Amino acid sequence: MEPQTIRVRGARMHNLKNIDIDLPRNALVVFTGLSGSGKSTLAFDTLYAEGQRRYVESLSTYARQFLGQMDKPDVDSLEGLSPAVSIEQKTTSKNPRSTVGTVTEIYDHLRLLFARCGRPFCPECGEEIRSQSIEDMVNILLEEPEGTKVIILAPMVSDRKGRHEQLLVRIRKEGFVRVRVDGDILHADDVQALDKNKKHTIEIVVDRLVLKPSVRRRLADSISTAVKVTGGFLLALFPEKDQEQLFSEHAACHSCNISMPRLSTQLFSFNNPQGACAECGGLGVKQFFDESLIVPDHSLSVIDGAIAPWGWRNESTYTGQMLAAVAKHYGFSLKTQFAKLTERQRNLILYGSGGEEIEFYYRKGRRVMTAVKAFEGVIPQLDRRYHETQAAMIRDELARYMNEQICPSCSGARLKPEALAARIGEYNIYQLTTMSVERLLAGLPLLPFSERERTIGEPVLKEIVDRLSFLEDVGLGYLT
Repeated sequence: MEPQTIRVRGARMHNLKNIDIDLPRNALVVFTGLSGSGKSTLAFDTLYAEGQRRYVESLSTYARQFLGQMDKPDVDSLEGLSPAVSIEQKTTSKNPRSTVGTVTEIYDHLRLLFARCGRPFCPECGEEIRSQSIEDMVNILLEEPEGTKVIILAPMVSDRKGRHEQLLVRIRKEGFVRVRVDGDILHADDVQALDKNKKHTIEIVVDRLVLKPSVRRRLADSISTAVKVTGGFLLALFPEKDQEQLFSEHAACHSCNISMPRLSTQLFSFNNPQGACAECGGLGVKQFFDESLIVPDHSLSVIDGAIAPWGWRNESTYTGQMLAAVAKHYGFSLKTQFAKLTERQRNLILYGSGGEEIEFYYRKGRRVMTAVKAFEGVIPQLDRRYHETQAAMIRDELARYMNEQICPSCSGARLKPEALAARIGEYNIYQLTTMSVERLLAGLPLLPFSERERTIGEPVLKEIVDRLSFLEDVGLGYLT
């Protein structure tokens, strides 16, 4: 007759103290209690371990050699136990870049859908993007003031790892003399071997001109050459202004003179430099040094330690003498309570003097050193130290005075304006990801596609719907 209970006698594993217990079989049993009371020890290290050990011992000698020897738990007797299965609960990822969409690959398929069926709009004026002809590019460049210097570049590689040896050989064979590699213009024959583990940007220098009406034909020829080499793209570099302007035969706003990059899966990825918001790096939030954490007690003076990261500062120290020079220059006392300083004086201490220079004196023994420079300020100095240091201990210490806020540039969307300007119907990719699984599942079939777009997007839509349906079936339709 099958036993009705699991009988445990004398369990002494870890912090169990000679436990005797009878557990009902074929029933759901829950262990509850304080942390450290032995719940996991009884369930995993005693019941599961013994059940697994007995099952392994029932296998052949040949099979056991692949499974390894398992130790018997410290228990006097354990009866009525069947082979056991353990399911561990754990977090799949603590990466702030992981979302429900990335873990289930739904977001990967949405990126593919937008890359194939999305329509680009201007991130400035909202008008639909149209392609630019060579004549349009010429006219836009000639609208610059006469005498403006411009370098016509043909972008070949953008932020891609590799040595790119074959590309450089091809550039030389086609007769181009100069290239711009990672921002530096070099003779094509002088380009050293590129590091294959680093990302590189390579552009051909097609021509260098001074803009004026008489160069229209030469400019058109150079633009035509660049567009032909790149398959429709041109980069105009204005060295005197240190500005660049991208042109494209594929997509450009004629009103704002803005060209859109080609819609690709990388453009819609917040884990890729091509798509990630430049300000927050694709995280959607931005860390900043919080004034309320840096000066937690406004009743203290600077001398008494109002600046928490700096603490109490003796006036004989370098920092103390530096602050004393700032106070003398602007006519306030470091012994005054921080709350009683004027707003301008508080901002001077926290954010620095800007471009205004101050005469500093530093006494060390008999030596007196002087310097005339701007005061950096507490917060800029902390920010500089945080980004320059390689020591994890220093970063952890400085992180105590930091807080998070929604990125002011992307408003938490994580993507560049160009990616957020691409839409299917009235929705961009971020707006779709903010919907619940249930709402997105209902809304996807209603998205307006042309016949050609629906043919292209049908397989991708099927994959998205299948994954969304599974999430809804297991009761997760409320997730976004």
